[in-house]
Amino acid sequence: MKRNSYYLVSLGCAKNSVDSQSMAVLLDRDGYKAVEKPAQAEVLIVNTCGFIEQARQESMEVLADLARSKKTGQLLIAAGCFSQLYRERLVEMVPGIDGLIGTRRWMDIATYLHELRAHPGEPRYHLPENPTIGTDEQGVPRVSLQGASAYLKIADGCRRPCAFCSIPLIKGLQVSRPLETILHEAELLQSHGIKELILIAQDTTDYGSDLGMKDGLVRLLEQLLPRIPAIPWVRILYAYPGYVTDGLIDLMSSAHQILPYLDMPLQHASVPVLKAMKRPSNMDWVRRTIEKMRARIPDLALRTTFISGYPGETDAHHQELLEFIREMTFDHLGVFPFSFEPGTVSARLGDPVPAEVKLQRVEEIMRLQEQLSLRKNQRFIGSTLDILVEGHGDGISVGRSYRDAPEIDGLVLIDEEVPVGEMTPVTITGALTHDLSGHLYRPR
Repeated sequence: MKRNSYYLVSLGCAKNSVDSQSMAVLLDRDGYKAVEKPAQAEVLIVNTCGFIEQARQESMEVLADLARSKKTGQLLIAAGCFSQLYRERLVEMVPGIDGLIGTRRWMDIATYLHELRAHPGEPRYHLPENPTIGTDEQGVPRVSLQGASAYLKIADGCRRPCAFCSIPLIKGLQVSRPLETILHEAELLQSHGIKELILIAQDTTDYGSDLGMKDGLVRLLEQLLPRIPAIPWVRILYAYPGYVTDGLIDLMSSAHQILPYLDMPLQHASVPVLKAMKRPSNMDWVRRTIEKMRARIPDLALRTTFISGYPGETDAHHQELLEFIREMTFDHLGVFPFSFEPGTVSARLGDPVPAEVKLQRVEEIMRLQEQLSLRKNQRFIGSTLDILVEGHGDGISVGRSYRDAPEIDGLVLIDEEVPVGEMTPVTITGALTHDLSGHLYRPR
């Protein structure tokens, strides 16, 4: 065990990865050093995910594994979303946890560790009743580097009323980060030579609403792009239906740095189900907007997410969703069975759809999407795409096109080795359900 050392596990989404990297920077500043194995660390930290039951189960398993193998003198800390949501109950669920720190005050991690180490054997909880995420970020960049790509968090928290979602309970209301701070961090990432900048928040299209900005994401992008001319790809994740404005569409169609890619989680297509979810239910707007975007941005790649088995969802509602998916032909689609979330508005509805019905509906949706995805991919055979290379070995390379966000979408397999981090044109020669394959483009 090394003195003043820590081992940090980050679970869940890219937004959690940003928080983990920010905490690591603060610990490094305070004289701690990261280690690669739990047995080497004085402090074990798990930045948990608490969004749905499956994520909470994974968090508990990781915490329990570390608790069982914990040595004398080691401290185990549960940080992040699960800690904020379940608070002291988490310690009862996973014996062996020495402390909890929630999402609202992640920036206190170093001082909190000093307190915890000064009182060994006494579990200490850092869960102040702050209504929102703290804004005193101590100058820590809110970024997560992953090879030649980087996530940049532009806001935290959420003000949307979705009945099924526990994010407002976990994060509080939205807090947009100052525009100039975001621009500075993007310039810093540019100086590190990244090729892809991914803007994230719980709802990127709501950026700036709490700062009095109208169409804040567009205002941010208009100032951001001239400051980072050396970053060829800027990707936008987590757009909220109804808030993809004409201004955003115009900018995406004219600014070459902004990738023709949008992640817009729709959650369902049946109006009664959407109303029960307290989600935007104007499906005419959805159809018109997608049609408008595809007309203005011909190469547009659309990703969406649905929830299946929401309380009250009937077979007819499910069939309506299937027909909508056939009609829209999304490039990428994720679907999750409804997860009962205590404390949310939907909790009063219970969880009446049987688990086997949820699973059957999820499988039907994914079988349909696989057919649609394969057809979409086959259309790219013979075309040439720029590929950001992320790995190589055994004579092949793996990368992503503009159509593929990290970790959630497809890959492109290249039939020779290319340096990691390089962006190179690839002629597509093969198509699988989710992935493409090809060889390096060579002009004749």
